[in-house]
Amino acid sequence: MDKPKVFIAKPIPEKVEAFISEYCEYRKWDSDERIPKDKLIENLADVEGLLTSGTKIDEEILSYSPKLKVVSDISVGYDNFDIEAMKRKSVMGTNTPFVLNETVSDLVLALMISAARRITELDQYVKQGRWKKEIENDGFGVDMNHATLGIVGLGRIGEYVARKAKLGFNMDVLYYNRNRRLNIEKELGVEYENFDDLLKKSDFISIMVPYNKHTYHMIDYREFDMMKKSTIFINTSRGQVVNEKALIDALNNKKILAAGLDVYETEPVSPDNPLLKMPNVITVPHIGSATAKTRFDMAMLAAKNLVKAVLGEVPPNVVPELKDLL
Repeated sequence: MDKPKVFIAKPIPEKVEAFISEYCEYRKWDSDERIPKDKLIENLADVEGLLTSGTKIDEEILSYSPKLKVVSDISVGYDNFDIEAMKRKSVMGTNTPFVLNETVSDLVLALMISAARRITELDQYVKQGRWKKEIENDGFGVDMNHATLGIVGLGRIGEYVARKAKLGFNMDVLYYNRNRRLNIEKELGVEYENFDDLLKKSDFISIMVPYNKHTYHMIDYREFDMMKKSTIFINTSRGQVVNEKALIDALNNKKILAAGLDVYETEPVSPDNPLLKMPNVITVPHIGSATAKTRFDMAMLAAKNLVKAVLGEVPPNVVPELKDLL
């Protein structure tokens, strides 16, 4: 019996590729550069499965994929999926939740600590030879212990952040979510708060929502105006959740104290972006899940999703909006 054909649209670890080869005939894109659209289309005519990460899957791409059964994304977010188009074509979409919870939540805490204690700013202070005497008030940071953390979006990663903040730093944790997490409230002592009051009460605010039409620019001028002038703002979700112009305005006009950012409205971020010139803003290049172990685990989970689907079995991580296709 012939093996199902799949296309691997980005480099993956050798062990993951070997796993796919046991069950599938495959072609792959070897370059570290993102695959151009025309090259992707050239490889779609005869494949039943596509392994990718962040590639826009829309009506056009699907029109070149008559045999496609599944798109397996190496990511927890799947805003690159045109859900309605995939439903019409009966193409499953899968993602890689759970395996990156620890790693991404570690980064959230790292950004909080670094912004609060001004780590990157004071690192440059030392390296530039400006450390001539003991640090005075203008070099002081702020404490995280016993401060209030507001989490917007208490999903799986948000839960891990809440746990680490509560148990590691004795923080008071507020959260806003589409649905209340009563079990987490009881277990950790976190408190549900309405959106506006969370913004007003929190010393640290971490945005952890998925990106969709409902969350586009959910943090805008109005929201920054509600925050304390001492607020430290963290975004590790998607750049489009925050109006970047409003964030720049809030920092320039001292509406908030500082920010830690892993995501931006345009990525890679432009060298001319004013955020890159602000000493009270920590900027990292979308590294939420970027450890060797986590990226391997994500790729292997995506491969298992892919293989299950093309073999006619139920993959473990079909995105919720497409489960009706099962």
